[in-house]
Amino acid sequence: MSGPLTGHRIAVLMESDFYEHEIWYYSYRFPEEGADLHFLTRLWGQESLTFTGHEYRAPFVCTESFENVDDDTLRSYSAIIVPSAMVSDRLRYSEDLTKLPPATDFVRRAFAEPTIVKGIICHGLWLLARVPELVSGRRLTCHPNLYGDALNMGARYVDQDVVVDGDLVTGRTGAQAGVFARTVIEQVQQRAVVGAGAR
Repeated sequence: MSGPLTGHRIAVLMESDFYEHEIWYYSYRFPEEGADLHFLTRLWGQESLTFTGHEYRAPFVCTESFENVDDDTLRSYSAIIVPSAMVSDRLRYSEDLTKLPPATDFVRRAFAEPTIVKGIICHGLWLLARVPELVSGRRLTCHPNLYGDALNMGARYVDQDVVVDGDLVTGRTGAQAGVFARTVIEQVQQRAVVGAGAR
């Protein structure tokens, strides 16, 4: 389907205990705008993994990994989203505590690319616990339960459903997935216009 985001790639990180309504919404909303949507996870050497949702235990098959993504492929994404619920908590597991979890490292690399919109909603902020410098001094919102985490990370908490700070879009909870997705779409569109003007 063609639309304003035709030619843009959007990635959503995935794991079990995802919030079904949010993920189902993204699966329709972003392609509706023409975006090429990818759900990425850590496959642990498997060809695919089937995750289960938090509310209804709904299955979700994931076949794409963020592991070993090179810089060119990373830059091919216009937005990378860390969703709500327990996804980020599961993805921040590391069998070697001296190294960043692969998902955290992937998002850290994305933060180094200002052309990529970073979307973090609800408990997604957990994924950045080991790299607080990424949000230190930046305006954001998150689930009320993570208010203390945000302060400890040096972030400037804003009591709004969605907050935009440059290339960072944050949402309060999965219940705001609609306005959060709309804001991510708007930010991708705006950056595309600015980029086209620069050329």
